[in-house]
Amino acid sequence: MKSRPVYLLAGGRHGRRRQPDPLLQGFFRECGQSPSVAYVGAASGDDRSFFDFIAAAFKAAGAGRVDHAITAPDGADIVKAKTILEHADIVFISGGDVEAGMDVLRANSVIDFLSGLFRAGKPFLGLSAGSIMLGREWVRWPNPENEDYAELFPCLGFAPVICDTHDEDGGWEELQAALALEKDGARGYGIATGTGLKVFPGGRVEALGGPVFEYVSRGGKAERIGDILPLK
Repeated sequence: MKSRPVYLLAGGRHGRRRQPDPLLQGFFRECGQSPSVAYVGAASGDDRSFFDFIAAAFKAAGAGRVDHAITAPDGADIVKAKTILEHADIVFISGGDVEAGMDVLRANSVIDFLSGLFRAGKPFLGLSAGSIMLGREWVRWPNPENEDYAELFPCLGFAPVICDTHDEDGGWEELQAALALEKDGARGYGIATGTGLKVFPGGRVEALGGPVFEYVSRGGKAERIGDILPLK
């Protein structure tokens, strides 16, 4: 089976509303009747309250069971987590801290396992930092005393893009910093609060729920080239 499109959501706008999130509803409809979800909370330290909140939102939007594939705590049962991931209809990557989340997955040898599931056609959904983790790379400042030096680090790469989420008021500074380190022509996407980006295996993108900001790397700088608008 071929890899499926990856859904990258910013979250936020519908998080406190009583009505289900329409972007989640659309995603779950594409995945069948009441699809089961494996929740990966590596980026949030597997925070239980966050899991409970997200699980309730997913079920309200049409998901079936939501199981917590715990990976972050010391002594986490990784075999059990992989079993949950393997048997779920969908894998969800939660928000939190991008670098911390990638460190957890790498330390527990989960990245290759997730890659195998993705190549086999398992649908993946990200939210906030989880969306960034599903992308190709992200940016960090390894020396807190030197804000002038930044570097890229690898993420899961299931969505062959660079993106940031809900920084529309901040001007997408981190996204621009990441693109400044990329080769000319590399494109990056700012996913505003309440919107999403559907990324197809070849790199084609589709905006969901509202405009998505688009930037391109040129001469060591990020240049905004417009917005991607939803198809409907």
